[in-house]
Amino acid sequence: MKHFNQYFAIVATVIMLAGCKGGGNDKADIILFNAKIATMTKPGNFAAAVAIKDGIIQDTGNSEAIIKAYGGDKTTVVDGGGRTVVPGLNDSHIHIIREGLNYNSELRWDGVKTLKRAMEMLKEQAQRTPEGVWVKVVGGWNEFQFDEKRQPTLAEINAAVPDRPVFISYLYGKAFLNKKGIEVLKYDKNTQYEGSLVELDQNGVPTGMLFAKETPKAIYTTLGLTTKLSHEERLNSTQQFYRELNRFGLTSAVDAAGGGQNYDSDYAVALELAKNGKLNLRTSYYLFAQQKGRELQDYEKWVASAKPGKNDNMLVPNGYSLEGAGENLVATAADFENFLEPRTILSDKMEADLEPVIRLLVKNRWPFRLHATYGESIERMLNVFERVNNETPFNGLRWCFDHAETITPTQLARVKQLGGGIAVQFRMYFQGELYNKMYGAPRTQLPPIKEMLKQGIPVGMGTDATRISTYNPWMALHWLITGQTIGGMQFWPKDQVLDRFTALTLYTTGSAWFSGEEKLKGQIKKGQYADMAILSKDFFSIGTQEVKNIESLLTIVNGKVVYAAGPYAKNDPGALPVIPIWSPIKYYGGYQRQFGNPITSVAKNADTAK
Repeated sequence: MKHFNQYFAIVATVIMLAGCKGGGNDKADIILFNAKIATMTKPGNFAAAVAIKDGIIQDTGNSEAIIKAYGGDKTTVVDGGGRTVVPGLNDSHIHIIREGLNYNSELRWDGVKTLKRAMEMLKEQAQRTPEGVWVKVVGGWNEFQFDEKRQPTLAEINAAVPDRPVFISYLYGKAFLNKKGIEVLKYDKNTQYEGSLVELDQNGVPTGMLFAKETPKAIYTTLGLTTKLSHEERLNSTQQFYRELNRFGLTSAVDAAGGGQNYDSDYAVALELAKNGKLNLRTSYYLFAQQKGRELQDYEKWVASAKPGKNDNMLVPNGYSLEGAGENLVATAADFENFLEPRTILSDKMEADLEPVIRLLVKNRWPFRLHATYGESIERMLNVFERVNNETPFNGLRWCFDHAETITPTQLARVKQLGGGIAVQFRMYFQGELYNKMYGAPRTQLPPIKEMLKQGIPVGMGTDATRISTYNPWMALHWLITGQTIGGMQFWPKDQVLDRFTALTLYTTGSAWFSGEEKLKGQIKKGQYADMAILSKDFFSIGTQEVKNIESLLTIVNGKVVYAAGPYAKNDPGALPVIPIWSPIKYYGGYQRQFGNPITSVAKNADTAK
């Protein structure tokens, strides 16, 4: 890490007058001063400076006092320039490990403003993609973000890419295959997937449309048949994705596992990077049984092999010292949310399958989380939890529901009684228009975050990225403070929106509860992890629509600068070259931005390299 020499002179006199000669044991590694530091200890509490040593916050206060107390000749001094600093953001439900394995192979339409540009990107990427390699767009977009307010047609996709296989997924509801993709997969009139529809034309030939009905099996089984990266490419892909998250001020994430994410094989890349000190986000994780009918056996095996651990190498099993289970625990409790279709009614076998798994987890004090969209499903799940609790008390065991869009106040009281939390996501930012069409406009928040907080339930914020939503946390914060969808529709009643302090709390200390670290991170105060970000705009004062354009100018994780841009660019540790050479990330990056977009130079260099 280089010193900020242009700023050091400003404070050198203060340091000398304070008698700070040499780097004593109490001298800071970094002092960030002249900033608007949101401590998040209470609304309106801001400091001007913070001292960091050995990855921990030493102290906060006014600039002169902090420099005098902790400045030394080996201290890196960062001038905040009056900018806003927030604790590092923490996504309490993101599929970060799985996306790390795939990020470099995906064309991201996140943030693209027009369908015209999205289709241009698709065509351009196909032209540089080797024969036999799939061109993929996997989540993070919907038609309402485009000026045209529509999805692409199969005819447009086939015209843009006639000679490379293409897979484009849309939320959890459907996917597009071009003709080349159908040919490569050898799909025909006999191709069927349980709970899904492979659409056929009048001649019995697949059209290229895959529809989720009761399950998204056709969509995600097909995705699993597309191009996979090599181990070396997956290492690079994971580092590229984590750096992209740092770009938006994310410093922590809770991985909610997911379909097709097998333990322990699909965790090997993240573990390898962690052991080599190359992870730049604190990551805790849950385990998701993959084989229908054998879930209990998997959890029995994992419970028996659990080992304590701490967040020393940036990757830990959930619960700070033990693994966690979820987000799906048994296949029959899969409360699938697809607002293109009516609500799926859970199997009659759900209770019989779920109860022994919950009993095992509670007995062994394993944290768990359960995907639950609808109140009707939550009612049945709570009945199971309460039966287990009557025999084997939860007694402070950390557990949560994920999503909980239509949970009722009465059900929330039962969650509170059992000591649970709720991890909410901004899926309705992408699906609000579809929900309205299916069920009509909601009369309150969906999910009812204010009611959760009123009842004293721990609430954390996340994105559920990347197969539905984008990973950009500022889009999620925009949703929290406006109640609008990505297309600008007022989904929540305006009087149900959150104030900015509360919204940011959900993304900091709120989310830390879900990995058992709420006393260790989420605030900028003495003794907590030194995770924070200098923002490009003042979250607390700018217009609500500007919140979507916030990025980090400098992100610190564990007391080290992991990302820097703009006035701090020279202190950026640098990005690895993207591999493979054809990767869409090499040419377009991830989230597309008009404001302060660092991708322009990347694309230019990549085109030159071609």
